[in-house]
Amino acid sequence: MQVITANEKKWQVDINKNEILVDGQPFAWDLQAGPAGKFHLLKDNRSYLAEVILADYQTKTFVIRINGNRHELRVQDRFDLLLEQMGISQANPHQVNEVKAPMPGLITDINVSPGQEVKKGDPILILEAMKMENIIKSPGDGVVKNIKVNLRDNVEKNQVLILFN
Repeated sequence: MQVITANEKKWQVDINKNEILVDGQPFAWDLQAGPAGKFHLLKDNRSYLAEVILADYQTKTFVIRINGNRHELRVQDRFDLLLEQMGISQANPHQVNEVKAPMPGLITDINVSPGQEVKKGDPILILEAMKMENIIKSPGDGVVKNIKVNLRDNVEKNQVLILFN
């Protein structure tokens, strides 16, 4: 069982071997995959064009467009629901503790300083690897606690670059 939340509305979805149930009712549809994250689906003799704009499997959040309308979805599986029921769910799922180097390279620019607040997707530094500049972005919201590298430092893969509060 999963709960899908979109636009503050929730649906309980059960996917079995032979059928899909949405809020306990059978959900019959026909889905055809198209190019690059686009889909065509038929439901109740109506045609819909759907496109996956963003799929973040770590946070289980998705942005889709259906017939031109944008929808943000959040999926909770039975484990997420159990944690929420026990009061253990994270208050801020986008908060990060550290950023590590995704590959070996050279630090060519640092765009943040200690105490600075960053949001998910903000560019925090540039890592040059194999003669290409890679913009390292914040994977979530946080406040920079400590910068563990200096400009022109050579770093190894998985080396901690920045710590967050």
